[in-house]
Amino acid sequence: MLSVSDAEAIILNLVQPLDDQRDTEVVDLLTADSRILATPVTSPLDFPHWDNSAMDGYAVRYEDVQHSSAEQSAALEIVEDIPAGYQPKSTIQPGQAARIFTGAVIPAGADTVVMQEKTRREDKHVFILDAPKPQEFVRHKASFYQAGTQLLPAGIKLNASEIAVLAAAQCPQLSVYRRPRIAILSTGDELATIDQPLQPGQIVDSNQYAIAALVRESGAEPLILGIVKDDPVALEKVISHAVAIADIVISSGGVSVGDYDYVDKILESLGAKIHIRAVEMRPGKPLTVATFPSPQSPVPSPQSPLYFGLPGNPAAVLVTFWRFVLPAIRKLSGITEGWESVFLKVRSHDELRSDGKRETYLRGKLHLINGVYEFHKAGGSHSSGNLINLAQTNALAVLPMGTTLISPQEEVQVLQLG
Repeated sequence: MLSVSDAEAIILNLVQPLDDQRDTEVVDLLTADSRILATPVTSPLDFPHWDNSAMDGYAVRYEDVQHSSAEQSAALEIVEDIPAGYQPKSTIQPGQAARIFTGAVIPAGADTVVMQEKTRREDKHVFILDAPKPQEFVRHKASFYQAGTQLLPAGIKLNASEIAVLAAAQCPQLSVYRRPRIAILSTGDELATIDQPLQPGQIVDSNQYAIAALVRESGAEPLILGIVKDDPVALEKVISHAVAIADIVISSGGVSVGDYDYVDKILESLGAKIHIRAVEMRPGKPLTVATFPSPQSPVPSPQSPLYFGLPGNPAAVLVTFWRFVLPAIRKLSGITEGWESVFLKVRSHDELRSDGKRETYLRGKLHLINGVYEFHKAGGSHSSGNLINLAQTNALAVLPMGTTLISPQEEVQVLQLG
């Protein structure tokens, strides 16, 4: 049985990011949010596009005002008003100034802006009451970005700030990586659909809904294959289909050691190499990770499909997804960095207990208390079969193997969710 860290290392080593031209597509900027940029972007525009004012005030020649003070103010003739979006007509001569507004083009001859609060205007003249610094409040052309150089690198997620930069750079279309395709299936005779009346011994298959939601949150495309009964023939048929259409296949249930847990045997019969069979964690001990031979897929795939056989219990499904599957999807998507799980050290509000035999994950919520994050353990049972108290959680407290107690107000490491 592998440690959690060893299992994580194996999984991430198996994942090769999308990087082939067949794995890219062109999208409009308005639909590019949350996509992964596939090629670097340059722009033919300088930023700023021209020298412009960072302040409402007066564009002047520094040598005319360098000795100004309240007692001995420089008096300058105002020759032009320059609002934003206006092309100046005048060249500032000695003894002259132009009224200027934030973002407006600096007129020829001027090299400094005096903020209006340090001036006094009388009709067509302005009096400078305090000497500015040379080139003060002037934003120089290309000082933020020089045309033709790299604006954004490939392998980044396009959030609002990147979209704003690309819009300003007049990039209407972008090359992005396609969304990874994630096939999802649930196994078990006991499973019923969400709209099916429950018979004795049956439970609703909540796993496929949870996994599909998590897949969509990750930016990938879920391919929902539904419930498969504990029938080796049926399971083999569905898994073979899933491997042919997806980059990653996720099943829940059927990976323990019971008489009806067929997944590992079917994977081996299909030629898969099983890299992980169990992990020293609670919940989530039964975890299968496998790869297949060269894909026989009708759609492009950068690698052999990666198979995750997750446990059947709902809490174990979510914990193993957050811990192992989500970083794998992020890395596959083409992100060059930031796909690893995010851990924080915070203060525990509650007493946290474990038997110490396995790395233990307790669900709960982070609260900001007087500027310090506290982990509040979710109420109720932390059984792997209890999904009720998973609602509204945003963190998992991690108790390492050998740790049996974390007292209130002690530090604990948490896995941040979402």
